[in-house]
Amino acid sequence: MSVLIKTESLTRVLPETIPVTLVKDVTLSIEEREFVAITGPSGSGKSSLLYLLGLLDRPTGGKLSIGGRDTDPMDERERAATRLSMLGFVFQFHFLLPEFTARENVEIPMRKLGRLARPAMYERAGELLASLGLAEHLDKRPDQLSGGQRQRVAVARSLANDPPLILADEPTGSLDSKSSEQVFAILENLVRERGKTVVAVTHDLDMAGRMDRRIHIVDGRIE
Repeated sequence: MSVLIKTESLTRVLPETIPVTLVKDVTLSIEEREFVAITGPSGSGKSSLLYLLGLLDRPTGGKLSIGGRDTDPMDERERAATRLSMLGFVFQFHFLLPEFTARENVEIPMRKLGRLARPAMYERAGELLASLGLAEHLDKRPDQLSGGQRQRVAVARSLANDPPLILADEPTGSLDSKSSEQVFAILENLVRERGKTVVAVTHDLDMAGRMDRRIHIVDGRIE
């Protein structure tokens, strides 16, 4: 399997009056079809690292490549295009648009990428939701769904453009134990059955222990 993510001395410092280091000298490699946990104490830099890997923030030092491509020379347009085609995101709070149906929320990344015609987007969104057990909820708005169902819609949205890499920030953090187990099983299935790479920040050490490996962050560094 080939390396999907590679970093060398990746660093992010906030330029405050007293500079704040969020991520410090992180060097790592993540291969295709890996199921990886990022763990560490609150405020240790877990989410900051994930946002760097997801091209949501820019590093102040070091290197990051995704799919063998150096991200440093990319302008904002190229970074946005890479996020849409290569990356899917799942957050602790689903961030679904409340005025849109489940199907319409899943269509949003496809509309932004612009590869598919409208009928194909409509069909793909329905198929993704059905594959996650939501066939009867395609036309419901987020406020008509349970927390676990909303998070499954968020997972379907992350898969809309068929990216190789899914980045999840505390994906089960706001769910009850039953819904957490369902979402974990879905993420694991993405790796085992669909060939995705999943990198998840989590405080749940039981969840982390069931993943392929764990990257433990303390004070912005890998321990």
